[in-house]
Amino acid sequence: MDRQRQVLLGGAAVGAAAAGGLRWRRKRRRPSDFVASGRRVRNVQAARLAASLGGGAALHRARSAFASAERKEELDAELELRSAQQVAATLGQMKGALMKVGQLASFVDDGMPEPVRQALSQLQQDVPPMSAELAAGVVHDELGDRPESVFAEWDPVPIAAASLGQVHRAVTRDGRAVAVKVQYPGIADAVEADLANLDLARLVMPFFWRSLDAEAVTTEIRARLNEELDYVKEAASQRLFASWYEGHPFIHIPAVVDELSTRRVLTSELACGARFNELERWSQEQRNLAAESIYRFVYRSLYRFYGFNGDPHPGNYLFGFGGAVTFLDFGMVRRFTEAEVHVLLGPARALVFHPGEPAAMREAAEKAGWLAPGAPVTDEQSAEYGGLFWEIVAEDRPFTVSPEYATQFMRRAFFDKESFGDVLRYTTVPSEFVILQRINVGLIALLGRLNATRNWRRIAEELWPFADGPPSTPLGEEEADWWERRGATRAAGFARPRIAG
Repeated sequence: MDRQRQVLLGGAAVGAAAAGGLRWRRKRRRPSDFVASGRRVRNVQAARLAASLGGGAALHRARSAFASAERKEELDAELELRSAQQVAATLGQMKGALMKVGQLASFVDDGMPEPVRQALSQLQQDVPPMSAELAAGVVHDELGDRPESVFAEWDPVPIAAASLGQVHRAVTRDGRAVAVKVQYPGIADAVEADLANLDLARLVMPFFWRSLDAEAVTTEIRARLNEELDYVKEAASQRLFASWYEGHPFIHIPAVVDELSTRRVLTSELACGARFNELERWSQEQRNLAAESIYRFVYRSLYRFYGFNGDPHPGNYLFGFGGAVTFLDFGMVRRFTEAEVHVLLGPARALVFHPGEPAAMREAAEKAGWLAPGAPVTDEQSAEYGGLFWEIVAEDRPFTVSPEYATQFMRRAFFDKESFGDVLRYTTVPSEFVILQRINVGLIALLGRLNATRNWRRIAEELWPFADGPPSTPLGEEEADWWERRGATRAAGFARPRIAG
């Protein structure tokens, strides 16, 4: 993709999506609203961004008309960085669903120029926070008093600010160090406006396929985003994951402080650790261990506990040495039935039990709903495309997920019409698996950022219930010991699922 177009795409998409808004309904704004939430206001903000980017591009073309080749390259780099900074600043101020689009773009495509990626990566953890007074007002409304009275100690300066809320350090009256997530005033209305303004089907179509059931996909995305606004639901999901991983040797889920949590305030134990950008400067072996922990968390959660956390961007992890990872933010959680997981594992079973048999891979894809039954494509075409999503586990060998591989995976899987045009026309995604695609893309992107190497196939076989393989790494041995101690029926009555091949 052209480098300038790559940078401008985010802003242009935001402006175009917002321009598709329906009739604006006038609504009164409270003076205390932190996030501009009216549909017309957010339309104007997005349109201004798109217009500004377009104006910058026009000026760039004029300045480049008679420039030397060396000067054109300098001007191109300046435009890229300036445009990325504009997009990051605007989306950081707007918060809500549009900021989530920017967060995803900031780590999925490592093919973008490094200064641009760095500018957009601000959206992962360093966005403009609300004032101390506004945060205190939310705490007062939700917990009945100002934070200085509710807590023994309260830090008015947030330690993190994200798309829906920001996090403050505090100490409870009984001496516990906690992290308090406070929802932005007006953010619920802002997300509602974004969901009404955005033509979600048009926005997500490029990331999926032509035969996508756009209405079903849009419904699923809306449901998951709206759930993120309810911290009561998030607290329940966080408690569930904490019960699943209780006593785990290297995966940690902060405990929820129930008596200090409401629909717009979520209080958890304070977790410590390095941020993702710090981890990237550690040794390759430490990065490999962290990558393995994330991979094990995703696979065990999905294939053993029938659920996953659907927000895998780099701001949602804290890291320690030796593979220790604390997982944060459980607002976008999807649960599955055993039957759904059984169907989802069809291609993996075909890889294990029917290697080199494209007909088996195709049959599994059709049963799972990924490929239209009877589509006019060959078994080999279907298997080659479906194999992209299982490539790192296709063979029993170490596999390095490099930044280049992660970028090419994204492009081949969703945009390579020259190689997979026939299959793409008949490939879709069942609505219940829509958010799972964010995990697929996000996991590969994260592993790529870490340049991680492991025998992913052997680790997968430990966690696929139909394979139930032996530990293949030192972390696997620690996890196997924990699993045995944990017992087959612990944690919310979940028995260890064993699905026949």
